[in-house]
Amino acid sequence: MTADFIGAFIVGLLGTGHCVGMCGGLGALLSIGNGAYKSTVAIIFYNVGRILSYSLFGALIGGLSTTLSQLSMLNHSLVWLRILSAIMMIILGLYVGRWWFGLLRLEKLGTGIWKYISPLGRKLLPLKKSWHALPFGIIWGWLPCGLVYSALTWAAVSGGTLEGALIMGAFGVGTLPSMLLVGLGATQIKQLQQSPTFRTIAAISIICYGIYTGYSSINMLINLS
Repeated sequence: MTADFIGAFIVGLLGTGHCVGMCGGLGALLSIGNGAYKSTVAIIFYNVGRILSYSLFGALIGGLSTTLSQLSMLNHSLVWLRILSAIMMIILGLYVGRWWFGLLRLEKLGTGIWKYISPLGRKLLPLKKSWHALPFGIIWGWLPCGLVYSALTWAAVSGGTLEGALIMGAFGVGTLPSMLLVGLGATQIKQLQQSPTFRTIAAISIICYGIYTGYSSINMLINLS
């Protein structure tokens, strides 16, 4: 399980070029009408809210998948889910490297729900108080994102509600450095993440971890047979 926490953190860290592209511009929206200090506080609150949403998703998915596995009495079900998570890591790596964009099809699955949720977040803009960025971040955590969906497959095989929450929390913390720095105007971070060299290294790292996860899961399945 410790390896999953570390893996989720690293995937969040390496995959945030996608997050920055989708959410990085929100830093400007959160800064409207605020000074430097209030803008910084708002950006921090926003990211805390976003990570809380991820953790909630992880808790729900982790608890639900574990309960269903226990009720169905299928001992191999979590192992198969782990193989699915390995496949999702490989798909994510291909997307990060810009070699295949199949991950975008997965994002479309959440657009139906998002169109009902997003107006709640827009009502909070412009922010009247810095802490209003917290509920805004919680709502914006529901933004359809293939990177988040990929990480959720790990929460599904985490083994429980708390474990799922912690894995998604680790993933969220991994995205935090880039999101904070871009939100505070550090454009060099965005330029780095858009560089072909960084993308290639990040993509290969994620794909290798996916292959490792898949290999270990298949061995686990063979041992259980």
